[in-house]
Amino acid sequence: MKFDRDCLRLYAVTDRSWLRGETLYTQVEKALRGGATMVQLREKELDEAGFEKEAVEILQLCHRFGVPFIVNDNVELAQRVGADGVHIGQDDMQMQQARKILGPDKVIGVTAKTVEQAVRAQEQGADYLGSGAVFGSTTKQDAKPMEHALLQEICESVHIPVVAIGGITAENVLRLKGRGMAGVAVVSGIFACEDIEKETGKLRKLADSLMI
Repeated sequence: MKFDRDCLRLYAVTDRSWLRGETLYTQVEKALRGGATMVQLREKELDEAGFEKEAVEILQLCHRFGVPFIVNDNVELAQRVGADGVHIGQDDMQMQQARKILGPDKVIGVTAKTVEQAVRAQEQGADYLGSGAVFGSTTKQDAKPMEHALLQEICESVHIPVVAIGGITAENVLRLKGRGMAGVAVVSGIFACEDIEKETGKLRKLADSLMI
């Protein structure tokens, strides 16, 4: 699956908190129909076997829509299921070790909250960066809001693409205009919505307008 800067335009990051009787598969399908350009499976509740089964199913779904599928944190599982890549935080496996396991052709994203972290991740071979939380976070209670000037500084300090994350919704996303990122990663702004497909479609149009 081809990865480029445009894949980060509207990056949907899953969360089981808002299933409301649906399956995660169904919700991800709605997000893809709405125009999500990449999907990250973030799973803190399931055991390894359940996580793997879910990953295999959602990987196939993403590829049906021609969209890259990324696993959060779990490098070994990403390798086992044939995911397009992995996203790792500062406290997770080291970048070089992840690359050794996944090989040169897989996508590796790294969380970067400072210019120093961004530059280091780029030097170590990261394909993209995730920076935030630009508006705080509903999913991580300890996430401190990132100054938008710092987001811009991070974007300007590297040549790999940066995706903004953290509390992004259709109501606030345009406040990020002009900061230089390649796109936005959205969790509750997609998956907490009653009409996921409609809200994703609205976000996609706004994300596209951000890049003009």
